[in-house]
Amino acid sequence: MSNRPLNVGRSTLLFWRRLFAVVFTSSSLLPNFGSQPARAQVTEYCQLSSAAAQEKENLRLSALKGNQNAQTRYQNILQKQAQELKNCRTRTWPQVQALWLRLYPCDIQPGAIDQVMDRIVNRGYNQVYLEVFYDGQVLLPATANPTAWPSVIRTPGAENIDILATAIKKGRERGLKVYAWMFTNNFGYTYAQRPDREEAIARNGKGQTSLYVVDNGSQLFIDPYNTQAKRDYYQLVQEVLRRRPDGLLLDYVRYPRQAGSDSIATKVSDLWLFSPAIQEALFKRAQNYKGLDLIRRFLRKGFVTGTDITEVDKLYPQEGEPLWQGRITTPAQKSIQSATDRQPILQWELWQLTVAHAMQGILDFVTIASYPAKQQGVSTGVVFFPDGNQTVGQGYDSRLQPWDRFPTTLEWHPMSYGTCGNVSCIVAQVQRVLSMTKPGTQVIPALAGKWGESISNRPSLEAQMQALRKFSPQLKGVSHFAYSWQYPQHDNDRKFCRVK
Repeated sequence: MSNRPLNVGRSTLLFWRRLFAVVFTSSSLLPNFGSQPARAQVTEYCQLSSAAAQEKENLRLSALKGNQNAQTRYQNILQKQAQELKNCRTRTWPQVQALWLRLYPCDIQPGAIDQVMDRIVNRGYNQVYLEVFYDGQVLLPATANPTAWPSVIRTPGAENIDILATAIKKGRERGLKVYAWMFTNNFGYTYAQRPDREEAIARNGKGQTSLYVVDNGSQLFIDPYNTQAKRDYYQLVQEVLRRRPDGLLLDYVRYPRQAGSDSIATKVSDLWLFSPAIQEALFKRAQNYKGLDLIRRFLRKGFVTGTDITEVDKLYPQEGEPLWQGRITTPAQKSIQSATDRQPILQWELWQLTVAHAMQGILDFVTIASYPAKQQGVSTGVVFFPDGNQTVGQGYDSRLQPWDRFPTTLEWHPMSYGTCGNVSCIVAQVQRVLSMTKPGTQVIPALAGKWGESISNRPSLEAQMQALRKFSPQLKGVSHFAYSWQYPQHDNDRKFCRVK
């Protein structure tokens, strides 16, 4: 979760843009609403008063016991508060205030989702980012799940329960927009158990999959060039969109984050280029036989020597310089320089080629993943770490997350989770993103924390929000991670069915 922002100069930014361009052408208190005191009291950030929240909860509990009068009053209060929330958010920064939420099998119990959604409205949120694909499971009914992953709810007798459709419906009843939040390049451990998907799994030059380099052993990243992986994910998105969420959020749009010194990729064996599809696509970037031969040697050994270059020259004497996509040479280059002189240039350019090729796979996967939503006019966002695209010395952040190249037609959701004991590092992360966006890009920072108190070396949400308010002309929305942080006991009860 923690990411310490680094200062990245203009020269680094220009370098990144050149790399892609060259390699691939391809708040004040609000007045009270209404006239009924218990329902009308709202505080800063459009939060309901404790009296209004308790009145609604009492009605929910009475309705759950079969009290028809309470049921009618409960539905009326939901509609009233939905309108109040809409009015309040219209004139209160941020206009979009969202909360990240995970549901559990226990949430199929009567009234469970109602209670969760009510609490979200009570805190002034008007959007919910509902996790629908995570840890190799999907929030689809077991009897209507044609995807490559098992359903989250596998409780006997609950095979037909569509908790995703229910959550979307109940969210909307309260004036909430419900986005489907999905892991993307991280397909989860269950995918690794399928022998027919072995070639789709990303591997580095040490023969490892991400299961062996990520701490919790459950994250399985795939080869973004693999056709089967693309088909599986495309089908998953289509099934989720059948439930008509208000938006789609693509998370884990990157490669694995490794630990220690391995968190910086400095050599080709650090890259996730050692599965069949990504290699085949890399070889296709060669524009002559010399280029192809040198790419193969570089991938195999991690470097090329003057001897390699001499051998390649002799093998293909009819060709000029080794060529691959984006490599520009002058006619006189070969004749002027010896193989020894050319070696450092070629080796550096091969390193840039492989890094950019890996990143291009992420960008292409985003295009494929977001296409069904684009066809249906459904908003789509990409979730990323503000420092996931940086260079570090001669290396690159191992996540290789080229977010500054994400389409500006998508919402950008930077996870601004800085931990320095105050708001400065969080502000710096948001500032870095805003400095690299084009006009019109919708940026919605994700903040981690709790209302009214510090947690995990992060200031309260109020403090973080106040610090970001100076960016309000550019920032219309902010999200908070997560429901589980704000209601840890309730989240834990729901996770293990200790529902009271």
